[in-house]
Amino acid sequence: MIDLTKYGPWAFVVGGSEGVGAAFADELARAGINLVLLARKTGPLEETAAKARTFGVEVRTLSIDLLAVDSVDQIRRATTGLDIGMMIFNAGANTYGHEFVTGDLEACRDVITLNVDRQLELTQLFGAPMRDRGRGGIILVGSLAGFVGSEGMSIYSAAKAFSRIFAEGLWLELGEHGVDVVELILGVTRTPAMERAGLNFDLPGLNASDPQHVAREGLEHLTDGPIWVVESNYELAVQRVGFPRAEIVRSASEEARAMMGRA
Repeated sequence: MIDLTKYGPWAFVVGGSEGVGAAFADELARAGINLVLLARKTGPLEETAAKARTFGVEVRTLSIDLLAVDSVDQIRRATTGLDIGMMIFNAGANTYGHEFVTGDLEACRDVITLNVDRQLELTQLFGAPMRDRGRGGIILVGSLAGFVGSEGMSIYSAAKAFSRIFAEGLWLELGEHGVDVVELILGVTRTPAMERAGLNFDLPGLNASDPQHVAREGLEHLTDGPIWVVESNYELAVQRVGFPRAEIVRSASEEARAMMGRA
């Protein structure tokens, strides 16, 4: 059961329109926490908000592109005066996949802006008041991609590795002030974004998680930071931080190619 006195009365969910973000919205609404949901696409965002309101909570929506220069200022203005006890950063998309040295450098920078810069800015925006109040929770949605380099998405993998280490330091800094921090590490998850990317969910042996299960597990283990690996991906995460690196990186690359039909 989510502690409303510690994590309420409001939660801010980045990427709250579909997939894992929508599942978080559903779980939090069921627990009686009011929501501010942020995403780019207005249609799916409003659909998720409408469903959440059926549980009797207040829901506000922000259709904002986090790559916009003034996005954080827009968020600050829209949330002024709200007691936000939980922040979930779920804007983890790989917006540009390409070999780095022949790729578009500005597009690569967008991946960093979304996954690193905005994560830092919003964590500070909502984390500082939590520290002052002596309560709150922060969930940074991470990925197994951050455990190993990957061709065609080297910048995204590096950004996710940054997020994991950042979460560990944040966990140490905020823990003594009553704020829980966890980096929730996802493996392959059955989300619309993954489907649009062309991932083959029918690949033999593929362990794909359900978004609702992921969100529920993340909330249940918010106090088990700094890192929590979803479902049965723990052993794979352990393998990917081992040595020798060349062997691990090549093996992970072969698995990724197979999932994307490029084997």
